[in-house]
Amino acid sequence: MIELKRLNAFVTVVEAGSITRAAELLFIQQPPLTRLLQSLEHDFGVPLLQRLPRGVIPTEAGEVLLHEARAVLARAGQLSAAMQRAALGEQGRIRIGFTSSAALHTFVPALLRRYREIYPSVSTQLEESGSGELLAAVVAGQLDVAFVRMRVKDKPELVMEKVLEEPMWVAVPAGHRLASQPAEQPLKLEDLSNEPFVLYRRRAGQGLYDAILAAYVRAGFSPHIVQEAPRLTSCLSLVGAGLGISIVPESMTRLGGDGVVFLPLAASTQLSAPLYLARRVDSHASSIINTFCQLVKSQLSGN
Repeated sequence: MIELKRLNAFVTVVEAGSITRAAELLFIQQPPLTRLLQSLEHDFGVPLLQRLPRGVIPTEAGEVLLHEARAVLARAGQLSAAMQRAALGEQGRIRIGFTSSAALHTFVPALLRRYREIYPSVSTQLEESGSGELLAAVVAGQLDVAFVRMRVKDKPELVMEKVLEEPMWVAVPAGHRLASQPAEQPLKLEDLSNEPFVLYRRRAGQGLYDAILAAYVRAGFSPHIVQEAPRLTSCLSLVGAGLGISIVPESMTRLGGDGVVFLPLAASTQLSAPLYLARRVDSHASSIINTFCQLVKSQLSGN
């Protein structure tokens, strides 16, 4: 193994053009420096310096070593700064998961854009899936953080913080009897009691699924579910096809959709869509995760 000390000494000798002058620059005696250079030549098995009456110049092999040694020393010089950036959460990689509806909320894309602006040396790996799958990936260490729609209490290895809460809206086919309902007259669940209902599968969106059913129970009846879809986006496609109505987070209205009309729900339904940020309990040891979570809080406060 060629130590950085010997490479630095060789570069200094070549740049100084003199072993005597290089010894002064390196604050060592000339004999130890000469022995150090000789050990380099012994290790490589080729002459590296040509001794002249006044100084030294590199041989052809020495020129090659000079070029490579400078590159190695420059890279080594960057290590300390890289370690400092990593310790501050400014360099490395973060794996972020999010649900499809979370990605549609203006907060999440704006946050990711801001994060990349502030920490350009951090590589971001993004993954979209259902809340259940995302939480399992965080627990397994496959994701660092995840924006999900449900809060779990049976996973002590997770820390979950509420990021925001948004209203739920009703999605109806364009030709539906309620499609012309004025926006200033929000719908009540009682208005939907006899409607065929399209709902996303509980496994994909357990939090919203349970919240919707609980709201119906509070209203005194159960929804007439005619179709379950794997994702919220699929629900809108089925609504547009006329299979029934659905209830989705307000952010989903940004998708629009052919043949779909969105109507607000009355506040009395007590139905909303929370968004949580999940991470592992031991994630506090990661500077990158900490800086990301701090940015989330900063963005929420408007700073």
